Amino acid sequence: MSRSSSGFVAGLTAAALAAVGFLAFQASASAPDHPAKADKSPSASASRAPKDKKNPAAVPAQSGTGERVVYSLEDDRVWLVEASGKAKQTFKVTPGTVDPAPGTYAVTSRTGRVTGTDGVPIENVVVFTLTDGVAIGFSAAVDGSTPKPDPSKKTGGIRQSREQAKAMWEFALRDKKVVVVP
Repeated sequence: MSRSSSGFVAGLTAAALAAVGFLAFQASASAPDHPAKADKSPSASASRAPKDKKNPAAVPAQSGTGERVVYSLEDDRVWLVEASGKAKQTFKVTPGTVDPAPGTYAVTSRTGRVTGTDGVPIENVVVFTLTDGVAIGFSAAVDGSTPKPDPSKKTGGIRQSREQAKAMWEFALRDKKVVVVP
């Protein structure tokens, strides 16, 4: 390798490291002083949330109380639940390849637009936890697509349509409770 190309590679490496450092700083600056952890109580992790056989889109019975976002791992469904316990909205989602553990979390950060862990430009990003070093949160692809994620990549984006992501963005403000059920 010539001197000029090795200098070019060194410059690119330095720029990449600076970008990663900046993104890490942004992530740590937006993280809460006390990160949300899954509630490891037996009721949150050991049992399946009972389903309403007559109304499968009903809010899961064991998802807590009050205003909250409920995410069902088994059903790939989200509910935006009002303080009364009634669903304001519910919709199917496309999960990433890394799932959060069942439990109770809180929204830790929100970003208008960014590139997702899969390299896709995304918007209305609402993050509520980290699992295996991967940020887990709700978002929409800017192009509106919701393809199944590449199983060879670790992705935590729970994709929604742009309209659904806008509803999530308006509902799930920072520190909003997010309940993940099996």
